[in-house]
Amino acid sequence: MSETPSAPVSTYRVQLTPEHGFAEVAALAPYLAGLGVSHVYLSPVLQSVPASLHGYDVTDHSRVRAEFGGLAGFRAMAGALAAHGLGVVLDIVPNHMTVPVPESGNAQLWSVLREGAASPYAAWFDIDWGEDGRMTMPVLGPGAEDDPPRPQGGVLRYHDHEFPLPADHYRLGYYWEGPGYRRFFDVSSLIALRVEDEEVFEATHRVILSLVGEGLVDGLRVDHPDGLTDPRGYLTRLRERSGGVWTVAEKILVGEERLPAGWACDGTTGYDALNRITGLFVDPEGGEPLVAEFARRTGVSRDYAAVVYQAKREVLDLFFTTEVDRLVAALGGPHLRAAAVELLAAMPVYRAYVVPGEPPSAQAVRLVEDAGRVAAARLGDEAAVAEVVKRVLYGTPEAVVRFQQTTGPVMAKGVEDTALYRWYPLACLNEVGGEPGEFGGSVEEFHDYCAALPPGTMTTLSTHDTKRSEDVRARLAVLSEIPDEWARAVDDWSSRVAFDPALDYLAWQNLMAAWPIDPARFAAYLHKAAREAKTAISWVRPDPVYEHGLDDFAARAVAECGDSVAAFARRIEPHAMANSLGQKIVQLMMPGVPDVYQGNEVTDFSLVDPDNRRPVRYPCVPHGEWDAAKLLLTRSALGLRRRMGGGLPYAPLRAQGPAAGHAVAFARGRRSAPVAVAVATRLPVGLSRRGGWGGTWLPLPAGRWRDLLTGHLHTGRVPLAHLLSRYPVALLEREVIDAQ
Repeated sequence: MSETPSAPVSTYRVQLTPEHGFAEVAALAPYLAGLGVSHVYLSPVLQSVPASLHGYDVTDHSRVRAEFGGLAGFRAMAGALAAHGLGVVLDIVPNHMTVPVPESGNAQLWSVLREGAASPYAAWFDIDWGEDGRMTMPVLGPGAEDDPPRPQGGVLRYHDHEFPLPADHYRLGYYWEGPGYRRFFDVSSLIALRVEDEEVFEATHRVILSLVGEGLVDGLRVDHPDGLTDPRGYLTRLRERSGGVWTVAEKILVGEERLPAGWACDGTTGYDALNRITGLFVDPEGGEPLVAEFARRTGVSRDYAAVVYQAKREVLDLFFTTEVDRLVAALGGPHLRAAAVELLAAMPVYRAYVVPGEPPSAQAVRLVEDAGRVAAARLGDEAAVAEVVKRVLYGTPEAVVRFQQTTGPVMAKGVEDTALYRWYPLACLNEVGGEPGEFGGSVEEFHDYCAALPPGTMTTLSTHDTKRSEDVRARLAVLSEIPDEWARAVDDWSSRVAFDPALDYLAWQNLMAAWPIDPARFAAYLHKAAREAKTAISWVRPDPVYEHGLDDFAARAVAECGDSVAAFARRIEPHAMANSLGQKIVQLMMPGVPDVYQGNEVTDFSLVDPDNRRPVRYPCVPHGEWDAAKLLLTRSALGLRRRMGGGLPYAPLRAQGPAAGHAVAFARGRRSAPVAVAVATRLPVGLSRRGGWGGTWLPLPAGRWRDLLTGHLHTGRVPLAHLLSRYPVALLEREVIDAQ
């Protein structure tokens, strides 16, 4: 594989906040340069809701966010970073902007509310004007009949909301209603953009492209391209207008799925790599006992696919009736509604990428037709499903696109935000794009995966969106090797503290894996998990009594079981540390552009957002052996990546001997002259049970190899007991012998 010319060597993701803006990032330049990264990868920088802690709720595409320091602050930061040899990668949000409160904070939306279809910004949004020519704005809450919106100060006010008068072009609906516009997933406060319109693209990308044009930005991360009308066309235009800058797309790949052919980007943002790496450190033998234990404790079906189907049907009924209405209208009428719903529920991936006016690809046809067979069997109406399949593959542009833009939200809400909180025999497998029912992956499968990776794709272990940080997952992976011991521990804890069988087992996994964690953080996680699971409460169906019970459970679990949980975490720490360092060396040294999420150069035991977006205290200082080893490994690997550059070939190395299955190793570079070797221990509990490495050895490529972690030199056939005597991983650099 050839090197992607514009690709960073590595990136470091920083979450900007009003308290941690451009000046604070500039001050980090010496630290990040010393860490060894080549580029700082920033969360969105355009003007968003002033108090936003994430930046995906853009209000104004024409300005760099004032709370971060504005354009002048951005330029100063970029200059400070450049002085230390660091470039900048930006996270951009083409799919949507926010519906702020008050609504006047979005000038384009306000114009549409005031002028309707005659607004110069009406083409910005995908709007259903309804039979009365008005757009529904779902903002009213219970009791609106007694406390209705009122004219005040020249606008229509409802609590903090405000709308222009007269109300000729909108109607106010209840917040649980679907809006009169396409939105991001089921989030009515995020209104989707029509970036397929050239004028909309130019207006929403002008500032970003100007920063690229000034040489201040070296790469782009595209948020949620699956929501767009034409992802391929968008990426093609972005590449042309950006001058070919390095670009990765937040595309969630499921199972063996790969990026669609023809996408003008360098790869994904790395969830596919994350899930493959996690699989290396999960013992397949633990699958059956963990599933049995999960089913026994929760009463939930052992069949993950059945749980996914039920979850997708529920979210279709709860959240997506408006989207289904628009799809059914495009398909030709309400007689196809049941078939359309079943087809949406049966789709196994986020999108099939059918483009109106083009013959669908063989892969798209296979995906939709296979889903159609599943849907027909469930519905018992083969003819209706066949008609829907035909129309979403070959029908009108409206039908084709509406279906494409609905499958992703149904997958996201049905799987990511529901099923993954209901079915969790081993929660480290419950990541975006992951398959929780598939326990572990082989070393050979991983080698094959790496050999086919595009050199410019991003790899990651933790992000602002992961359900659990990499070190939480490293602890959880150990459970796959000790399911019986884990079951006994949970028996003990749950005999003392119990609350909801549908949630308790998830709670114990996360309490142990995130330890130490205080009751407030733990309770906040449980509240989110319960709302996402939707089995007792949800975001739109609160229950103060249940929520008080969650708080009580969290407090008692920490107070009454904390010592025992801490002891369990200490007992498995050597194995969890081996998994953590193994994951890290594989991710940092495999093909692609490795990203380090803020603070994860040392251990980080964070749960789902907003927990994983907490401020990081810099510089990250080691507090123990695990921290010190992880920081040493990160610095050493990033430095080696900078020396060796990107795009080098990947060559599997295979250990020989009785414990060979406990090692994963590979070289980077041409077969005749590789420059780096990475070695990691996998399934460390099993290795310990068999008494260690014994006579297992690794054949190194020709030359002398220095371990950057220990300083030791190695050549030829090296015993793994010797190579991995200090750390469970080894990072080797080939020494260049001076010819003189």
